[in-house]
Amino acid sequence: MTKLGVVFRPQFAPERMREIASALDESGLDEVWLWEDCFLASGIASAVALLGFTERVRVGVGLLPVPLRNVALSAMEVATVERLFPGRATFAFGHGLQKWMGQAGVRAESPVTLLREYLVALKGLLAGETVTVSGRYVNLDAVRLERLPETPPPVISGAFGPKSLAMCAEVADGLILAASAGPDGVREMRATTDKPIIAYARAAFGAGAQERLDAEESPEYGRANDDVPGMIQEYVEAGVTTLVLQPTPDEPDLEGFVHIVAGLKQA
Repeated sequence: MTKLGVVFRPQFAPERMREIASALDESGLDEVWLWEDCFLASGIASAVALLGFTERVRVGVGLLPVPLRNVALSAMEVATVERLFPGRATFAFGHGLQKWMGQAGVRAESPVTLLREYLVALKGLLAGETVTVSGRYVNLDAVRLERLPETPPPVISGAFGPKSLAMCAEVADGLILAASAGPDGVREMRATTDKPIIAYARAAFGAGAQERLDAEESPEYGRANDDVPGMIQEYVEAGVTTLVLQPTPDEPDLEGFVHIVAGLKQA
């Protein structure tokens, strides 16, 4: 059965997570996702806060740009969060937008190579292995986590280009697709993998919903009001595992958005 979630966008001030925490738990919604867009809010810190504010809903972060963080640190963070909130967090990793990585001084010459090396090392560390690797980007010398979670959490990854996506499908435990992929992108990936596929899609409700969607300078797939249920069905038929609806950055009623999406799940 397809899971349904929402995005708490980084354009929303992090303290607003308190406003919608009870709505997320009470609504019956499956998941809430966070983004680590530069240079807005930390994905890890936001996830821990939201997990603490809520009791039931699963919290995902996708994507975390790997050039910004050492893989050993990411492994420690993921393992710690999993021990604190068993089975409630999902972390997805990507190579990050190259413009942002350049601004931060960490842009890789080969983002695909970096992401592959990173995912392999991260999965090994979370599985309790002692990892020694001398790669183009990832270098570890007999690193082993001392505080492992009871069950290794899945390592999810995502990207935009076909080469990167093919690598993610090969190495990661699941895929995450941007709203630009649309149902066709989900269908294409489903033809190549049986791993979980998480997809974002834009949605808006209420007065002026279509206008708010149109105001975003983005070609990404999205629907407004009564067209949203049909969009969800398109993704379900394409084979999505989890569909995450993202509000516009000027969404006037976050709590209302959560409840409307939860109602679509139950319909």
